[in-house]
Amino acid sequence: MAKCRFLLVLIYSVFVVSPAFALPSKRTHRRLEQINRKGPYIGLITVYPPEENAFFSTGAFKPDLHNPFIDLSGRRFRVGKVHDKRIIYVKCGVGMVNAAATTQQMLDLFYTVGIVHFGIAGNINNSMSIGDVTIPKQFANTGIWDWLNPNGTVDSSDIAGMEINNYNEPKGGDNLLGHIGYNFEQLYSDSGKPNTAQPLVWAQVNQKWLRLATKLEGMELQQCVNSSFCLEEKAKVVVGLRGSSANIFVDNAAYRDFLFHTFKVSSSDMESSAV
Repeated sequence: MAKCRFLLVLIYSVFVVSPAFALPSKRTHRRLEQINRKGPYIGLITVYPPEENAFFSTGAFKPDLHNPFIDLSGRRFRVGKVHDKRIIYVKCGVGMVNAAATTQQMLDLFYTVGIVHFGIAGNINNSMSIGDVTIPKQFANTGIWDWLNPNGTVDSSDIAGMEINNYNEPKGGDNLLGHIGYNFEQLYSDSGKPNTAQPLVWAQVNQKWLRLATKLEGMELQQCVNSSFCLEEKAKVVVGLRGSSANIFVDNAAYRDFLFHTFKVSSSDMESSAV
């Protein structure tokens, strides 16, 4: 059985966006004004409790004394500092919709200069090991599919295709699952024509922050959780690879190899390209 490997993935993003949420109440609006007067902030986003617990267990986050948190749309946005940097932290929840909605809300309502999304990811690249930290330069949404019948043909505009029958055991014959064509995102932005989508395959990470991240390469990472639980190999920080995102938890060796050889990605998660 193939071993499932996990690593930590960080992405940095700065976007100019339009409001997507209803205006808060007057009381909440006053609190937001108080919080934003102390800005700008760096936004931090994790996904689910194990990541949040690991973050808080470091003790690096120091809550603001006057406004330690504010609850908005069911999420708790925590206000504080990490090593004297002003921070807005939130747990978004699993999946692309949660990640996109939370990112939009953070940028709409808080005075932020950018967002760091961090958490667990699946390892696609055999040169990476458990415990490694990857900071990709770009992400593809590999979850936009055209799923076709066995006699169907992948559209020429699709960016990639998968022949399900290539994975038959024993080899040969057809497969009723047919073919999968991978489509691109449709991006609307201020830089394009109104009401006209731009095809997007690779979402780029903010280059200024990516250059800053290269300074982390070579840093010493903790190898042991305690005296009896240590990584087999020394963990490392790798900057500038590719990542993939989809509403799919990948724990399948054959599909992992397909993603690596087709898209040349090194990590797979369920949120990053939506941030």
